Amino acid sequence: MSAGHFIEGKVAIVTGAGNGIGQAIALAMAAAGAKVVINDIGVSLDGEGGSQTPAMHTCELIRAAGGEATVNTDSVAEWASAQRIVECALDSFGRVDVVVNNAGILRDAIFHKMTPEQWLAVVNVHLNGSFYVSRAAAEHFRAQQSGAFVHMTSTSGLVGNVGQANYSAAKLGILGLSKTIALDMQRYGVRSNCIAPFAWGRMTGSIPAETPEQKARVERLQQMTPEKNAPLAVFLASDAAHEVTGQVFATRRNELFLMSQSRPLRSLQRSDGWTPESIAEHALPALRPSLVSLERSQDVFAWDPV
Repeated sequence: MSAGHFIEGKVAIVTGAGNGIGQAIALAMAAAGAKVVINDIGVSLDGEGGSQTPAMHTCELIRAAGGEATVNTDSVAEWASAQRIVECALDSFGRVDVVVNNAGILRDAIFHKMTPEQWLAVVNVHLNGSFYVSRAAAEHFRAQQSGAFVHMTSTSGLVGNVGQANYSAAKLGILGLSKTIALDMQRYGVRSNCIAPFAWGRMTGSIPAETPEQKARVERLQQMTPEKNAPLAVFLASDAAHEVTGQVFATRRNELFLMSQSRPLRSLQRSDGWTPESIAEHALPALRPSLVSLERSQDVFAWDPV
C-alpha cells in the first residue's frame, strides 16, 4: 500500500491542528488519503485569544496539495462544542473514522504556586477535551463497528517533569482514558492508543536557553521537528494497525519507543500480616533496590535524538 493511499477514504478529526504536531499530523493524514477535519480555536499557548487563521492555513495547505479538508473552530473543552466537532465531520464527509486528540495548552507553575485556575484550564483542554471528543465519536464508531483513537500523552506525565503538575496529571490521565476506551470498545472493533511526542514547537519554545548546557539541549530539541511524529499517527489510524490497541508509544526524531505500563515490580508476603514496624524493618530493605528513582523526562531520555 502506497503512502498516498494508506488511509484512503477515511475521515479523520485532528484537534489542535493549526500548528505544530497537530498540523503535521493533519497534513500527513491528508497525504495518506484521508479527509480531514482541522479543529483549532487559534488561541495562544496559554489558551488566550482565538482566531480561525491557524486552522484555515492548515486547510489551505491540504487543499493546495489536492487533499480534502474542512475547518472547525469549536472548543474541545466543553461537551456541547465537542459534539459539534464530530457533527462537522458527519456533515462535511458523511462519517468519522479517526480521532486524534492533540489540542493542548500550557499554564506551567511550580506546584506550591499553581492556582486552581491554572490547574483547571489545562485539565479541561487536555483531559476533559480528550474525553469529550472521544465520547462524541464513540457512538458512531460503535455503530459502524470500527474506529481509531490516537491520543497525545507526554513523558511529562509518563516519567515526570518540574513545574507541570497540571499538564503531567492531565497527560497521565489520558493514558488511563485510552486504556479504558481500548478495553470497553474492543468488542466493536474500535482501537485506542497513545503517543508521547517529542518535538520542538510552541510548547517547548519556552524552555530556558541561558547556560551553555541549556543552549545545547535546546539545539538538540530543535532537531525533533513536528512532522517526525506524524507517520506513527497515520499508522495507528490505519487498518494495518488492526491488532494494536491499548498501547503507549513515544516518537523522538527517528526513534520509536513502545513505553512500559504499570505492573508489579516486587512482591512480599507475610503470613501474620504487616505492621508499620515490620514494613520499616523488613519490607523497605527488600523493596529499596527496586524503588523508582525521582527522574524527569530529560533524565530518562538523556542521549541526543537520532
